[in-house]
This record gives sequence, C-alpha cells and structure tokens, in this order.
Amino acid sequence: MSTSKFERFLKSKSAGFVLPFIATVLLFVLWELAVIIFRIPEFNLPSPSSIVQATAEFTPQLFVNSMRTLWTTLLGFVLAVIVGVILGFLIGYSKVAYLTLYPLLVAFNTIPKAAIVPLLAIWFGANAIPATITAFLLAFFPIAVNVALGLDTVEPEMKDVLRSLGASQVETFQKVGWPHTLPYIFASLKIAASFAFIGTVISESVASNAGLGYLIVQATSDFNIPLAFAALIVLAVMGVILYGFFVYVEKKVIYWAR
Repeated sequence: MSTSKFERFLKSKSAGFVLPFIATVLLFVLWELAVIIFRIPEFNLPSPSSIVQATAEFTPQLFVNSMRTLWTTLLGFVLAVIVGVILGFLIGYSKVAYLTLYPLLVAFNTIPKAAIVPLLAIWFGANAIPATITAFLLAFFPIAVNVALGLDTVEPEMKDVLRSLGASQVETFQKVGWPHTLPYIFASLKIAASFAFIGTVISESVASNAGLGYLIVQATSDFNIPLAFAALIVLAVMGVILYGFFVYVEKKVIYWAR
C-alpha cells in the first residue's frame, strides 16, 4: 500500500474499526504463542483458546452475571451524569459554589472507593445497591469537573458582547455556555463510563451475590482461571461498546467541533 493510500485509509471511517481489530488479533496470537512456547501453566495464565473454551462452557453464568453488572453500572452511571452535570454547572457559574463545593469534591475523590465498599455492604447488604453507589461515586467526579471546566473556559469577551447586545444570563448560556461545554461533557462521559464499570466490579468482588466481579472471585477461588479471564474479557467488551456509543453520539451531536 502506497503512502498516499495509507494516509487516505487512516482518514477513513473504517480505519477506526480495522486497526483495533488487527491489533486485537495480533495480541491474542502472540498471547497463544507465548503460553505454548514458555509452557505457562493454565492456573497462572490461560491461553486464549482455553478462555474461548471456558466462555462456551460457562455461557449461561457469564450472561446472567454480565447483565447484572451492566444494568447496575448503567444505573450508577445515569445518576452520576445527572448529579455531575448539575454540580458542574453550579461550580462553573457560581463563585460561591466553586469555593464551597470544589474542595469537598476533591477531598472526597481522594478517598479510595474500595475502602467505602465494606461500609456500603454493612448499610445495604450484599446486593446491587453497593455496586450502584460505587459506580456512581467513581463516575460523577470527572463529569462535574469537566462541565465546570467547560463553563470556566468560555471567553469573557463573548459574554461581554452578548451582554452588550442585551442578552440575559439564560440566553448567554444557550448561545455560548452550552455549545462550548458540550465537548467537555462528552469527553467526561467517555471517561466516566469506564470508571463506572470499575466501580461496579470493585463492589461486586467485595459485597455482592452476583455480577462479573462476584464471578471472577468465585472462579479464582476454584482455580478456574480461564473463566475469570473470560469474565474480564466480557467486561472489557461491554466497556468498549459503551465508549463507542458515546463516540458515535458525540460525532452526531457536536459535528461542528470536529
């Protein structure tokens, strides 16, 4: 392939699918070869073929637990979007809210969420509630910070021009603040989606009776390492799908920013 054709390929939509697919295939091929060449025991690092076999064997368990993880994560993520956007707008538009709330958010975000999960288990029991709350706690901070940052970086000159033309605070937000903040919101959504899955699995591995985190713990305790890796791969696939969804929506909504 010539240089010009390769550059055109990189600019095409198919490049975003073809290149990651090739990289993933190469990764699994090298992984399989490494396990065979170095004779790595299955209980240390299973080969991709063993993981595929475990996936086929334990498909019902993987499906049920992945659905539990998915809806728990989505619930926590939706709550994080609502709370994060509201807090972000308060911090970005109000100096009082910024001075009052932002230090508290930073202090709370430094607390390891894994340390909170045992308390959530005591308060709510080993069910879906601790996982939902943990997903929410990990996801809402980047959303709030990015929304506040988007509002804070609006050029003061643009606000002054609109005010001089008689625009109200609401009209200024509609014309300048909201469009300027949208790229920051979508950037935070893509980050927060991954954080939400992380929070859910952390909680499920400590305080839950179902979910992929619970399944991974059970599989490792039974030395069924291929099943544990299968659950990890299912989790990664769900995270990539949710990330890709927001990339698609972002291109449709803020196409003018590209």
